[in-house]
Amino acid sequence: MHHLHQVKAGLCLAVILGSLHLAWAVLVASGWAQIVTDFILRLHFIQLDYVIEAFNVSTALLLIAITASIGFVVGWGFARLWNSLHK
Repeated sequence: MHHLHQVKAGLCLAVILGSLHLAWAVLVASGWAQIVTDFILRLHFIQLDYVIEAFNVSTALLLIAITASIGFVVGWGFARLWNSLHK
């Protein structure tokens, strides 16, 4: 079996999750987040009463940093588990 590099796997998942949340922050900043979320929920036959709050740079940066960090830890852990199971 192929050996996974733990740091590369962690960085890969960190970039993916960080990028997704960066895209969300851009949607919030542009004012499109409410429209997109309403549309997606409507497609799933879901109706909720909620409001997307105003954009805040520090909150957006914290969101991106936390999700990227979680992505790194999960990716690193997955690669470590994969390598230990395929020795």
